[in-house]
Amino acid sequence: MAPVTPGTWHHDGETMTVWPGRNYPLGATWHKDATNFAVYAPSAEEVWVCLFDDDDVEVRHQLTEHSLGVWHGALPDVSPGTRYGYRAHGPWDPAAGMRFNAEKLLLDPYGKAVSGSLVVDDAIFGYAVGEPEKASDLDSAPYVPRSVVVYDDFQWGADTSPRRRWRDTVIYEMHVKGMTQLHDRVPEELRGTYAGLATPAVIDYLRDLGITAVELLPIHQFFSEPALAERDLVNYWGYNSLGFFAPHNAYSASGDRGQQVTEFKQMVKAFHEAGLEVILDVVYNHTAEAGPLGPTLSFRGLDDRGYYQRVVHPPVKKPDDIPMADTYWDVSGCGNTVDATHTQSLRMILDSLRYWVTEMHVDGFRFDLMSALTRTDQVVDMGSHLLTAIGQDPVLRHVKLVAEPWDASMDGYKVGQFPPPWVEWNDQFRDTVRDFWRGHSQGVRTVATRLAGSSDLYADDGRSPYASVNFVTAHDGFTLRDLVSYNGKHNEANGEDNRDGTDNNRSWNCGVEGETDDAEVVAMRRRQAANLMATLCFSSGVPMLTAGDERGRTQGGNNNAYGQDNEISWIDWRPEDAWLDVYDITKTALRLRREHPVLRQRHWFEGRPTIRGGIKDLVWIHPDGREMETADWNDDDRRTVGMFLNGAPLRYPGPRGEQIRDKSFMIWLNAGSDDVTLTFPENQWVHHGEVALSTNAEIAIGTPVVAGSSMELQAHSVLVLRQT
Repeated sequence: MAPVTPGTWHHDGETMTVWPGRNYPLGATWHKDATNFAVYAPSAEEVWVCLFDDDDVEVRHQLTEHSLGVWHGALPDVSPGTRYGYRAHGPWDPAAGMRFNAEKLLLDPYGKAVSGSLVVDDAIFGYAVGEPEKASDLDSAPYVPRSVVVYDDFQWGADTSPRRRWRDTVIYEMHVKGMTQLHDRVPEELRGTYAGLATPAVIDYLRDLGITAVELLPIHQFFSEPALAERDLVNYWGYNSLGFFAPHNAYSASGDRGQQVTEFKQMVKAFHEAGLEVILDVVYNHTAEAGPLGPTLSFRGLDDRGYYQRVVHPPVKKPDDIPMADTYWDVSGCGNTVDATHTQSLRMILDSLRYWVTEMHVDGFRFDLMSALTRTDQVVDMGSHLLTAIGQDPVLRHVKLVAEPWDASMDGYKVGQFPPPWVEWNDQFRDTVRDFWRGHSQGVRTVATRLAGSSDLYADDGRSPYASVNFVTAHDGFTLRDLVSYNGKHNEANGEDNRDGTDNNRSWNCGVEGETDDAEVVAMRRRQAANLMATLCFSSGVPMLTAGDERGRTQGGNNNAYGQDNEISWIDWRPEDAWLDVYDITKTALRLRREHPVLRQRHWFEGRPTIRGGIKDLVWIHPDGREMETADWNDDDRRTVGMFLNGAPLRYPGPRGEQIRDKSFMIWLNAGSDDVTLTFPENQWVHHGEVALSTNAEIAIGTPVVAGSSMELQAHSVLVLRQT
């Protein structure tokens, strides 16, 4: 359509209420003279910016300019903290992917803050409920949140990113609310908030444990699905984003009129001062508007066809052929998939990422269901628009980039295939290590590959071992304690008759399902949990711990607690039922990893000497004290293996080209049900050592060992020896 202006003046000296403004930057930009509003809605016929006062009285201002698909205008006397939204009028033709409805108040896709919450009501849907082809005539404003005009002059001072190398990184995946909601050392008014995470009680705990980076479950503004509300649940995890520039307002202790922006920045600054990096779990693959029958809250009411992927129907070939109706194409499993090949969708994602790095000072991102965003013509493409754009971006290419390398489709599974500089969640590490410790692995050959960095996945394309983000548990699935306490899921609290959640848990309850007073079973569980943690911490790659696992957090066997914003999900900080022995093992393992570069190498092991006349960099040892042979690797019943790591010298040089020398280590894993006699091999390089870590209660840390001697290793246990 033609631009709205220039128009016809009514009289001399007339002044427009809405100034022309600019079509950039998108969103609301405050200035002392006027606030500029710009929103992308290329097919809309009319757009209004709607301002709300403290009494929730709405005043609509029609935007008079439309250029390059952007409606824009500037309004004087709009102060920071003002709440606003958009209304867009245009064609209502769902079959053609046009869902304009001016009765729906829409959040600004570029809004920096959101005030209020979503109330489920028929009015939030663009269509008349029960008649999806008919436009709704109900006003949604009383039931939907508002965007907020933000002006934040936060003083960062000397804040800088720690920029820790990947090989030195230890990730702690945690939920903003769940981390502190029950923490007695966090002031009550700050629990469950960004400010709560910034308290010494949290930061000191993380540093003492040995964490270097926190990975926050989604903090982009999100909303609960209407179906959850019907079951009196909420979306706790937050994988239902709508505001990709706005910190989630419910996590703010200071208010939702822009205060959440300042509070988030204060949290990041506090983490940085402690040497901790902040990684955000981001969900750009879908939005909270769900499928075609979902609510109209923002994108759907502005440019439905542009933002969301569509099913590609065969072309109409005959005059009497009936065109297929517009249909969403969904590989997120959440009703829609954002079309990252569309120019504006791609721009929004990149603008959002850059905003969080440059303005909010975060250090990296973990991309949920990344395969969904890499599709070209709906086929996963490692040369896709988004991957290419990020790879060349001078801001984004230097931050930490973590892919969840799959989506909800069969063809989206791409573990090991993302290009540099991406690293990946390695679910094959998770599955292999779980199977090994529950006695379901085929020998030790695959677990050895995972311990050494998963070269089968990452070495063939020039990447390093740190391309593998190793984990045993994550937010979805069993906690570590539940992994060793339940054989099956117990998700009755989710209201779906235990049908939700995976059945592929690869867990072992050690003989009794659920909590028990049986001392032997509890001891076995705690040892198994410690074994899993030790294996994670000593494997090549980047270890990721799930918050609370180190102290025995339980969800009562619920492996899909996404809707449980209660004690099921929150960390219980009371010491009475905590597995503090597992905490001690975890802390010790991370300390050893931090102090010894031989345990976090950046190059692949080569199985040959690092110096002329020296020993191999990696040697796999049989319990008899000899090097593993082909027959040993092919023995599917083998459950014990030793991993010798040569520290004198390491293969790679230091920052000034110097030779790096470290202690050598021997790591023994016994996943079998029988005790095993270990023989420490005679050799010309390492003669004495000591126990540096043990999950075998009868072998104390500091116990001396000598080459040629023997030691009994308990069933289901880990033993780590360090050269002295």
